[in-house]
Order: sequence, then structure tokens, then C-alpha cells
Amino acid sequence: MRHIMVMNAKGGCGKSTLATNIASHYADRGYSVALADYDPQRSSLDWIDRRPENRPKIAGVAGFDGGLRHVPRSADMVVIDAPARSHGKELVDLVRHAETIIVPVLPSTIDMQATDRFIAELKAVGKIERKQAKIGVVANRVREYTLIFDELDEHLTRMRVPYIASLREAQNYVRAYTRGLGVHELPEYLAWPDWEQWEPLISWINSKKSQP
Repeated sequence: MRHIMVMNAKGGCGKSTLATNIASHYADRGYSVALADYDPQRSSLDWIDRRPENRPKIAGVAGFDGGLRHVPRSADMVVIDAPARSHGKELVDLVRHAETIIVPVLPSTIDMQATDRFIAELKAVGKIERKQAKIGVVANRVREYTLIFDELDEHLTRMRVPYIASLREAQNYVRAYTRGLGVHELPEYLAWPDWEQWEPLISWINSKKSQP
């Protein structure tokens, strides 16, 4: 059973968007997927509640109320939507559940500085120090050809963790979320630019580089 965690101590960086889209991508490709929501705001579980009956089923797990005890044993993949403001013992406990950790970062000076501190704390966790879990960062909700994206792009490139992909700010993510879908489940004529941007992220998740 594969465990992929989307996390950043900074709130509002798009963790639930990434988690729901990773879950829907693999469910759409025949994997048995569980989506564990550790945030009491329930953004990922609300998304599952909206999911159409004719789409591949994704098991919702209330991680904030019992952890991963209710993950179906048949699940091939567990995608974990971690809560914001996770530090110290809570962070260590969360990391124990994951082999792959994806950190979304928004194009703002505040987010970049907060992520630097979070990555430093994350890399000091024993499981990551022992290389039993891998970290990657994703530039999220970016507007290309802007100065702040150039700054974020340069900043993430200098980080000593893999910089996997950059995902644009697009209404497709809102369209998909409100329907309980992922962008990969939207029509090609509408979502092909987003599909292209997701290719490096999916390739990294599927590769040995993202696994201990």
C-alpha cells in the first residue's frame, strides 16, 4: 500500500486541491484509492461527497478522527491531505504515515519564507533523515511570465529537495472541485494545458525517485 502525503504548515497553499487531483488521477486509472483528510475543515471529504456515482470510487477517511484505522485493506494507494500548522510531535507523527511527501508552495514572499522553515523542520524528522521518505516541492497556483513566479521558480530550483512541477492558477481546478472531479477527468479540449503541467508530477510519483 503506497502512502502519499500532501503537506505544508502554511495554510491556503492548495494542499486539498493537490490531494484530490492525485487521488482522482489514480482512481481513474484503475487503482483502489483512499483519500485521508486530516484537516477538520473537511475539504477533501466534502469533495468526495460531491463525486458523481459514475466516476471511479474513492474511499474517504476522516484522518482527523482516528487516523488511518479505517483505510480499506484493499487500497493500493492512500493519499493524505495533511492539516496546516503541523509542527513538532504532530509533524513527526504525520510523517510516519508517508513514504512520499509533496509540498505545494504559492508564489509569494511570505509563502516562500514559511516553506523554507517548514522544509528545514521536515528534513530534521528522523524518518526523512534516514531516507525512509522522500520530499518534493510543487509551485502551485502560478501565473507564468510574472516577476513573482520567476522569483518562486528560482527559489525552488535552489532548494535542496526535488522541484517537481509548476501548476497554473486556473478555473479548471474550481470547476473540477465543485463537481467532485479532478482536472484529469475534465474534457480534453478544456483541460489539456493542465494535463501537460501534471505530467512531471505524475512521472515523479511513479518513479523510484519518490520512494524510499
